[in-house]
Amino acid sequence: MKADCGSCFALCCVALPFARSADFAVDKAAGTPCGNLQQDFRCGIHSRLRASGFPGCTVFDCFGAGQQVSQVTFGGRDWRTHPETRRQMFEVFPVQRQLHELLYYVTEALTRPAAGPVHAGLRQALAETEELVAADAARLATADVATLRQGVNTLLLKASELVRATVPGKKRSHRGADLMGARLAGADLRGATLRGAYLIAADLSGADLRSADLIGADLRDANLADADLTDALFLTQAQLNAAHGNATTRIPSTLTRPPHWPT
Repeated sequence: MKADCGSCFALCCVALPFARSADFAVDKAAGTPCGNLQQDFRCGIHSRLRASGFPGCTVFDCFGAGQQVSQVTFGGRDWRTHPETRRQMFEVFPVQRQLHELLYYVTEALTRPAAGPVHAGLRQALAETEELVAADAARLATADVATLRQGVNTLLLKASELVRATVPGKKRSHRGADLMGARLAGADLRGATLRGAYLIAADLSGADLRSADLIGADLRDANLADADLTDALFLTQAQLNAAHGNATTRIPSTLTRPPHWPT
């Protein structure tokens, strides 16, 4: 469930659209190769994406869907050499990306002992998702991912409640809250729910986010200097990459300190 760009045909650089904004320097339509994409499927400005106006590329994570579509679903046939695969490959990639994201969250929930009461349901959801991930392109193109996500989300919510219930004291609820630019330096957010919260440019320096549910939280430009996220729930690499931390920001052992953070 980690992206392996060397085994992918740059699907995120072609299949997905992006609009000129603070995240992208230009507009690009879905199915159109990015102007920075080289013939070998590598990015021509990969080492200077942020400086070139493409920070959005540095925070995107396909959770391994790119190599799955490239090497398994389409058996290593790339869209340049086999142009007949283009339409279906680009259609299937976003579907696989959603499925791999579900695999990431379900797998994490299964590592949480406190979520034991829903482990059976999570294992069933994992098996169903893995079966769909391995399906051919035709089946993937018609997959009802929305219904699958709804069922999985119910299980993830329960897992979150069970894990956060082990944290003593009253837990804050900021689900879906607009906390853009909020001053939360040093805040005790242990066991809080920040699902889908807008934390863009929020000051979370020194905050305690252990066991906080961060699924879907927007951490773009959030200040995580000295914050403790060691066992934050459902935190992704993309969320960390979008934020700003420092050498003493504590993160889960399964994630990597972003290269743009000072050491």
